[in-house]
Amino acid sequence: MPKNKKPVPRKSAAPAEPDTDALVQALADLALEVAEGEETDPERAAAQEEELLSAIRKTLRKKRDEVLYGAIELARFTDPEACRLLRGHIGEQSATLRLRREGEEELEIDAFLIPLFVRSTGGLVAQESFQDDAAYEELVASFVAAELDSPAAKVALVRHAYDLAEIDHIGYSPLQELLREAANSLGSKKPTAAPLLEASIRGWTGERFAPDETAMELRFLFGFSLKRANDPFYAVPKDEIAADVYFADRMRRYRAWTERVAPLVRRCLAAEPDSIGVDFLYQDLFHGAKEQGVAELAMLGTLAEINGLLAAKELAADRVRAVVAPVDAGEHIELRVNLYALDGGPPWGGTGKAIDLAADLGAEVDELCDALGSIGIDDVSTADGFDAEGHPEGAQPYPPA
Repeated sequence: MPKNKKPVPRKSAAPAEPDTDALVQALADLALEVAEGEETDPERAAAQEEELLSAIRKTLRKKRDEVLYGAIELARFTDPEACRLLRGHIGEQSATLRLRREGEEELEIDAFLIPLFVRSTGGLVAQESFQDDAAYEELVASFVAAELDSPAAKVALVRHAYDLAEIDHIGYSPLQELLREAANSLGSKKPTAAPLLEASIRGWTGERFAPDETAMELRFLFGFSLKRANDPFYAVPKDEIAADVYFADRMRRYRAWTERVAPLVRRCLAAEPDSIGVDFLYQDLFHGAKEQGVAELAMLGTLAEINGLLAAKELAADRVRAVVAPVDAGEHIELRVNLYALDGGPPWGGTGKAIDLAADLGAEVDELCDALGSIGIDDVSTADGFDAEGHPEGAQPYPPA
């Protein structure tokens, strides 16, 4: 007779993962607690913020982007400040990766973007971009040479100027995978394949321009910076005044860098570099720079509409009065700009600029009013809203006295 075998103990079932909705709610709730606690209980809020960062990193490791985007969307309709805090932390954590190897110093790799506005006649030609090897190599070396990065850092720049649609296709978790691939490449002494980076270059889409048409196009330089995690070059002073000096000095170096490399960037983007112009926005981590580029693109569109209205009326900018006020547009807020004759009367024209529900409304109003001044409209006011005939309610001169 066969001997009875000892029964194999049954494995306990793994604890079930919380469903997506529960994880979304938990992240949004935690962000709200942090935002509300920063004023009332800073110490507890700091501990909760660490808990929030840990939860974000865990979600990124599990590639649960639907949770991250869902939490941001939920917070958008719950509390603007909490949404901004959550979106900022998710963007920062997804664009940064710590690497720990036994017996070696901890490393950090960051993904950055530099938004560019490129002016040309007829638009950029994809086949002409990044054909100048010497310009590309000098551009890559310039990040360390101009002290934008530490002398000990390794910087890589993707040999492509991404359009907004390409950047939009790179989500939070995919960006982490690109960081791993880039870190492997920068840490290797031999050339390594980069299939994920190659796949991210999907090709330009969007508006096409006639050969004689004036074009303004948004493009992004996409790069990576690998450095020691404790490199003092990147340490921001804790003292507020010293921190302000640190960032002001960084801005000074960046502006000097843009002047130095503008000819290199033009050589990288066009076969005839002198035929195009390039304007730089500030370098930032991936998602922050993307938001910056999108915001500036929207602002340029608004100003172009206003200039078109002035041209149609054959009016100089200093011959009109502009009033800016928020208008409820359902799922977003619209900043409405109405234009009036200097001697009063109903509005004769205007346009609207969509604003995210989670945006800092005061900052958005300031930016729009300053932009109106930049195109020559000197008489600018803000208001609480407009009545049915378009007259401002509670108007105040901008800037306030």
